[in-house]
Amino acid sequence: MRHKDFIEVHDYTAEEVMRIFELARDMKAKPKKFKDALTGQTLAMIFEKSSTRTRVSFEVGMFQLGGHALFLSARDIQLGRGEPITDTAKVLSRYVDGIMARTFAHKTVTDLAEHASVPVINGLTDLSHPCQSMTDYFTAWEKFGDLKGRKLAYVGDGNNMAHSLMLAGPKLGMDVAIATPAAYAPAAEMVSTAKADAKAAGTKMVITTSVDEAVAGADIVETDVWASMGQEAEAEKRHRDFAGWIVDKRVMSLAKREAIFMHCLPAHRGEEVAAEVIDSPRSVIYDEAENRLHIQKAIMYTLMKDRDR
Repeated sequence: MRHKDFIEVHDYTAEEVMRIFELARDMKAKPKKFKDALTGQTLAMIFEKSSTRTRVSFEVGMFQLGGHALFLSARDIQLGRGEPITDTAKVLSRYVDGIMARTFAHKTVTDLAEHASVPVINGLTDLSHPCQSMTDYFTAWEKFGDLKGRKLAYVGDGNNMAHSLMLAGPKLGMDVAIATPAAYAPAAEMVSTAKADAKAAGTKMVITTSVDEAVAGADIVETDVWASMGQEAEAEKRHRDFAGWIVDKRVMSLAKREAIFMHCLPAHRGEEVAAEVIDSPRSVIYDEAENRLHIQKAIMYTLMKDRDR
């Protein structure tokens, strides 16, 4: 597997995704085995959006692999003052061994990848959140084993989380159902790509405005906040538009008896999810949070280990 970057799961084959899962599993079980894997290497972490899980998991992950991580907020680097991404990418490539970017515009990450000579990892953009989708499916793989033929149902905003879940599901042989209010449907280009991937994989991809249709028979039920970072001005309107879209016991009762609940966090109990669900034994949110560390370590190892330097 020779990829320079990790921008979206769509870019990887099903076999490559599974190799990352298997590597993450090994790293989780035997962390000391990999403690010197990236000794002497440095990861630059660009944050236009603040974060708890992304920063801590990448920073700790590099430390556990023997490397070092640099936190670079928009206030800390010239990119935040208008320096061209081309220059930022080329300069950082002279200093560091990899770049992780958590940004607003997806083009920021793709431009970094185009102009950097070192690996670039998409830590989140307004369009996609591939590290989280890999984490969620890895967590389900831990719980269920083989994921082929299983179903994930996502309920809520057709946002970056929905997009990456749609693109990753077919790689694992899974059916995916996305339920959103009509005005908050996933981006058309992402739907088109996901449906093409599902057709090629022989899986189902359903985009609907019906929560009941999406969740029926699901093995995994997932949701996300109604207003993501950068959408604070829309929060009041979104709360009105999403009224009744809470994942509660009734919604979970439509899924399989052994179905699990996922949320990438942070969560707002009583809004997108009821406390009776997120704090129940069916919830695996803290396993998800931990697994960001292991999946991202596997991604960094895959891209940065044995790279020509």
